[in-house]
Amino acid sequence: MAKIKITQVKSKIRCSANQKKTIAALGLRKMHQTVEHEATPQILGMVEVVKHLVSTEEVK
Repeated sequence: MAKIKITQVKSKIRCSANQKKTIAALGLRKMHQTVEHEATPQILGMVEVVKHLVSTEEVK
């Protein structure tokens, strides 16, 4: 599977509880923190929920 790099670019302060939990489940705790995950349907769905808070890029 392909890997994706997820970086938090906006604050989660004024977000819903669901979005805060999704950010935490992705492994992001701080602004500008980057994590790598396999591009599974579950991870891509989580990214879709918080797409306004994160940036993504494909890792080769």
